[in-house]
Amino acid sequence: MNDNFEDFSSEDLDLVRRFENMLESNTTVFFDLSDYESIIDYYANSFNYSQALKACDVGITQYPFSTELLIDKAQVLAMLGAFDEALNLVEEVAQMEPDNEDIPLTKGIIFNQKGDFALAIDCFKQAVDQSEVKDDIYFNIGLSYQSWGKFKAAMKYYKKSLLLNMENELALQELLYCLEITGEGDDVINFFQGFVDEDPYSAMAWFNLGLAQSRLGNHEKAVGAYEYATLIQPDLAPAYVNLANNYVYMGEFTKAIEAFQSALEHTEPNADILCNIGECYEKLSQWDLSHKYYQKAIDLSPEMDEAWFGIGVILDLQGKWMEAVHFYKKAISFYAENSDYWLALAAAEYQLGNIISSVEAYEQASTLAPENKDIWLNWSIILYEQGNYEGAIDLLLNALELQPDEAELQYRLCAYSLAAGKYKQAYNYLENALILDFDKHRLLFDFFPELESQRALARLIDQYRK
Repeated sequence: MNDNFEDFSSEDLDLVRRFENMLESNTTVFFDLSDYESIIDYYANSFNYSQALKACDVGITQYPFSTELLIDKAQVLAMLGAFDEALNLVEEVAQMEPDNEDIPLTKGIIFNQKGDFALAIDCFKQAVDQSEVKDDIYFNIGLSYQSWGKFKAAMKYYKKSLLLNMENELALQELLYCLEITGEGDDVINFFQGFVDEDPYSAMAWFNLGLAQSRLGNHEKAVGAYEYATLIQPDLAPAYVNLANNYVYMGEFTKAIEAFQSALEHTEPNADILCNIGECYEKLSQWDLSHKYYQKAIDLSPEMDEAWFGIGVILDLQGKWMEAVHFYKKAISFYAENSDYWLALAAAEYQLGNIISSVEAYEQASTLAPENKDIWLNWSIILYEQGNYEGAIDLLLNALELQPDEAELQYRLCAYSLAAGKYKQAYNYLENALILDFDKHRLLFDFFPELESQRALARLIDQYRK
């Protein structure tokens, strides 16, 4: 089946519409065998497996001896979890065409989905022997080993796939994922360096080497690889994008902007790239240019929450909180599950004096990301400044249950307890915090400078000074 939804043409979409009209009108329309294959691919790639199964059954009614449709139906049944029925269909095909190379491949896919990884691998290895196109089968073997938790074995087969087809993006992505799990950095770098050594004028070889270096955090080396890729193939837009991303990691925002601009010269207008340029200008505190590119991204993709949020951030940084709130809310309307959006909204609402709205936003943020200490710390300040010391303490105690080893929570609890007159409790929190992270005791005095003159605190801190 086709693995890329974007590969479907207008003719394919027209076939799907004709098929659906046939079902709705309960009439019979003749489709070529290849038409049914396209229709099934469309539904399968849309994850609409029940409709894909229906297309298989209608197609088999018209072409009862088509092994292609039987194989397709077996794969769809496997997607629906009907593994035994799927395997029975494959056996039917085997009776009709014992040498059909799709038989072991399809069995392998079914066993893999069923979780029988050893059987899946055996079938895929049999398929390799029968097939002339081996890179996808090696990829499937790697995927089975990876699903089985055998990452080094998976890497071996992803490499086999890439040796046959360096542009197998799925094999490349999974190999880099396994690299992170196993830490086999040098081995993978040497593997990709081998492609470069064999063909130093291959842009794709340099591009893949850049991906591997970047995944390992070797951003300067990744930059070098991507630059070679773009020198060899000046219109390789993904190389410019990755080059820019590595410059961002290095804090080289001006160079990142130049690389993103180069990418735009060699690709269709792209909201993600425009948004990234806006963020780079934001990092450079060039508010007008940042706003300009965020707005360009929104003009191209009106529901792009990151761009709406980005404008909110630059307005916030300029003290324009009322305008910032509008843009934060707009970002939230498109992606309400982002805790950072709620946290930023809460802070802006607080700056405007909208305490109730601020607290409501902090509540939403804490529900989405209870592990984020900054949400609890910032929320507690509101209660503290209102003189509700007990409320501030209770709030941070809730956070402490989730993060008992977070020193900043303990230091802040010390300060709030002192404000509430609970000195023994305060010293207990301070002692816990000093044990967890002594150096962060400066945060206590940065936030509450008046506490630095308290001798009892100073004595306790000195006891833990190394």
